[in-house]
Amino acid sequence: MKKLQIAALILLTVAGLFFCLLGSGTLALMQSGLMSFLSPLSQSGHTVKKSLGSLGKDLLTLDQLEAECSRLEADNRRLRAENNGLRDLLEENNHLRQALGYREHSSFLLTPATILSHDAGVWWSSVKINRGAKDGIATDMPVITDRGLIGKITSVSDNVSEVLLITDENCKVAAKVEGTKEQGICAGPRIASGDLHLTFLSKLADLQPGQKVYTAGVSGGVFPSGISLGTVKSFHARELDGEAILEPAADLDNLEEVFIVTGAK
Repeated sequence: MKKLQIAALILLTVAGLFFCLLGSGTLALMQSGLMSFLSPLSQSGHTVKKSLGSLGKDLLTLDQLEAECSRLEADNRRLRAENNGLRDLLEENNHLRQALGYREHSSFLLTPATILSHDAGVWWSSVKINRGAKDGIATDMPVITDRGLIGKITSVSDNVSEVLLITDENCKVAAKVEGTKEQGICAGPRIASGDLHLTFLSKLADLQPGQKVYTAGVSGGVFPSGISLGTVKSFHARELDGEAILEPAADLDNLEEVFIVTGAK
């Protein structure tokens, strides 16, 4: 142990004498070299510290993040609403264009009207429209859409009229089946279902699903010939006649704009 202490003391003494013998220029040179070696490490530490400080400034707090999320959700809802509104306007515009084109090319004189209300039944049997006697509307005038017959006028006031729909059993229409000699009477069933029943057909009528049915336009009748009524869904023979079930051509569940047939062109 004493030998180690004596050796350490000798080394310290030699080192002290070494530095004492060095000139000031040599010591300065060694100091400069040491500083040059440590300088990059010091600068790197400073850069990292500065970057971390800048990153801390850029980070959002939890409250700020929640506020930004709420703003983005509100913007998303607003854009969705605007998109839906534009889509509705486009559909309405296309519908009006189609209706206008139908009116211009129709062989009938047509007065446009808007549905005001439906009856309170589970299956609508009548609707009210915003045209009346002041518009030249009278009872028994047919009412149609660009897709087909929907009914006839049954009562009229100055500015409002009531339309009995073809799905009501009291709205009877003489009808003919496309591509055949079959004719019958079309009306709604006693128990409302939204379909049409074409009766008084031949029991041997060979009717197939998809066949078109039109108004027959009998002499003295209310409805002119050639207005679409619907398409055949099924046919069956009864004891005295044949009966076909029809799907109405007009969309009676979504009526908005209609036309009253006031005469022929």
